[in-house]
Amino acid sequence: MNKTARFAAAGLLAVGLFASALEGGVVSAEAASAPLASKVLEKLAVKGRAPKTGYARDLFSDGWGTISGCDTRNFILKRDLTSITWRSGENCIVATGRLVDPYTGKAIKFVRGVKTSLAVQIDHVVAVSDAWQKGAQQLSSESRYSFYNDPLNLLAVDGPTNSAKGDGDAATWLPPNKSYRCAYVARQVAVKAKYKIWVTSAEKSAIQGILAKCPKQPIPSA
Repeated sequence: MNKTARFAAAGLLAVGLFASALEGGVVSAEAASAPLASKVLEKLAVKGRAPKTGYARDLFSDGWGTISGCDTRNFILKRDLTSITWRSGENCIVATGRLVDPYTGKAIKFVRGVKTSLAVQIDHVVAVSDAWQKGAQQLSSESRYSFYNDPLNLLAVDGPTNSAKGDGDAATWLPPNKSYRCAYVARQVAVKAKYKIWVTSAEKSAIQGILAKCPKQPIPSA
């Protein structure tokens, strides 16, 4: 599949998923009928972490793909920010906006620029390196590309907090904002189930501990 076709495929997938997005842990009527995260977690394979040998980020995607004519980063900014303005002459490139960061709970003013854009970063909820060590090595290049650009696995978040997370899983890192942790681990479970990524025993235990506090937490669809 050439790059253009891959971009188009990812775009069609993302549009379908985005229509039923679950935002910030608020459960919609549709989400209420979704599978429970705790039930989906029990279906995930449990294995040890594989070596990181051979890992390279560009084995997933050589930069952001395109969704609905916009690059994936700007698609997520448009989805997650409010009070958006666009760069002059553009209808895809976000110039400014406001993010209520799910990881910290604080409000962040986004301003595009060399020194300011990194205040808001796009996080892979299931880190790319983590996925590589837990089954993504065995995925096709098309599936890895989809994983990298899938809105289900992407959130606009506070830049420094995202950097602190690194490639941690739920056993080693959770959002400082405790009220978001149920939605966060549910999203990780959804992504891992979709792409057949396994969990370690410590990771599963950590997720179970969080979901025990919110037993009715559904998995998001986008």
